[in-house]
Amino acid sequence: MSQGPLSGVKIVEFAGIGPGPFCGMLLSDLGADVIRIDRPGDGRPGRAADVMSRGRRSIGLNLKDPKDVEVALRLLDKAEGLIEGFRPGVMERNGLGPDVVLKRNPKLVYGRMTGWGQTGAYSQAAGHDLNYIAITGALHAMGDGNGRPRPPLNLVGDYGGGALYLAMGLLAGIVNVKNGGKGQVVDVAMSDGAASLATMFYGMKAMGIWTDDREANLLDGGAHFYDTYETKDGKWVAIGSIEPQFYALLREKAGLTGPEWDAQMDRGQWPELKAKLMDVFLTKTRDEWCAIMEATDICFAPVLSMTEAPRHKHNTDRQTFVEIEGVVQPAPAPRFSATPGAIQRRPAGLGEHTDEVLKDWGVVRG
Repeated sequence: MSQGPLSGVKIVEFAGIGPGPFCGMLLSDLGADVIRIDRPGDGRPGRAADVMSRGRRSIGLNLKDPKDVEVALRLLDKAEGLIEGFRPGVMERNGLGPDVVLKRNPKLVYGRMTGWGQTGAYSQAAGHDLNYIAITGALHAMGDGNGRPRPPLNLVGDYGGGALYLAMGLLAGIVNVKNGGKGQVVDVAMSDGAASLATMFYGMKAMGIWTDDREANLLDGGAHFYDTYETKDGKWVAIGSIEPQFYALLREKAGLTGPEWDAQMDRGQWPELKAKLMDVFLTKTRDEWCAIMEATDICFAPVLSMTEAPRHKHNTDRQTFVEIEGVVQPAPAPRFSATPGAIQRRPAGLGEHTDEVLKDWGVVRG
């Protein structure tokens, strides 16, 4: 029996890559019954390390076969939400487009996620996260001041601008239906989502407090009090002492006593002060700086690797990571006091639950 605030919500996920599966995982972690439609395979078991596939059941359907398409439609007749991440037109060619599905189930929320969206000059072009954030201004803002823009992993486009916006869109649509509204299509473009994530920076630019130059602004590594610093042992720490009281504490703990440190918000002084602060942090190891600054209002944290992070005391205190079948992975988030989420099951093998799902959802093959 599932648990979590979405317990009882039925979602059909058409198997894809990256942000689609991540959205399905998020909804499953919060209790939704997410059924993933996979292409028929060799029936191999799921891999424990395929953590984004956790929590869902898998049904194997060949969407080139009209009989299997009908099975998919019957599942969608009983679903509240749909996740698909194909190029525009693919679902329509498979007989599973919104015109067909919403006619059969007018209360369904039809979630479509692509890089460029269902319309627009790039809508039929291939792309990846890096391309989607490039067109929004977000990528241009990240990187070294004298170098090239740097990819921020694929967190901003795929997962921030894509999966999270799809999850929010699906849930908003489902709430609308429960309040008496109709089902509808949710068109999620990762480029739209990445642009939305940059809203604050566009506002700062309009106010004249953000420039197009990289590593020259408050939050892009331009400021000496908001950056990462190497330590004596070749490791790194992160400092975010923006507010005056936090900056004052940084000065106290790091021994920044000279009058030059008074010019916190003088952008012209930032490069020189950063060079000096680099030298300061190189005088001690990361652990020594942690002993001085950790858990204070400096806004300090050690920069941890993915090997180190699950062992950090704060993360163990909160059980931010869990281990399942020997695989360390992030736990469900966010936290709910009355209806906590949970990982419902290990990653499924392809088509592993076909018969079980059809029985549970009351779907009969034609």
